[in-house]
Amino acid sequence: MRNDSRLSRMLHVLLHMARHDGPMTSEAIGAMLGTNPVVVRRTMAGLRDAGYVRSDKGHGGGWIIACDLERVSLLDVHRAVGGPRIFAIGNEHASPDCAVEQAVNAAVGDALRDAEALLVARLGAVSLAELGRGFDARCAPGP
Repeated sequence: MRNDSRLSRMLHVLLHMARHDGPMTSEAIGAMLGTNPVVVRRTMAGLRDAGYVRSDKGHGGGWIIACDLERVSLLDVHRAVGGPRIFAIGNEHASPDCAVEQAVNAAVGDALRDAEALLVARLGAVSLAELGRGFDARCAPGP
């Protein structure tokens, strides 16, 4: 099964945009990601609708950051790009008649709820600005 990479790809784009002087076109973003500009526009639309980016048309236009990076979390971006449920695994039947399947569902369901709550909390605790600072630290010249 293929992984959904919208979150990591859009975080990549947003960090480039935050460090880029001026707008970035869908064509430039598409080349950076190795994808079609139409796919870029479709994915960026969710970020635009959430108010995180805006686009200007015409010569010199493109996508630019339209938010305070301190106020936007990784979870916010995940939701804005229409990311899938955190986990794709789950129970086959929500209300089975079989006692064995009921026991399995209870154990698996509890574990998934706990794991999802932890991941959601961690994604919600990291801002785009914090991610940017981590990027900057990796690019800083060493002593």
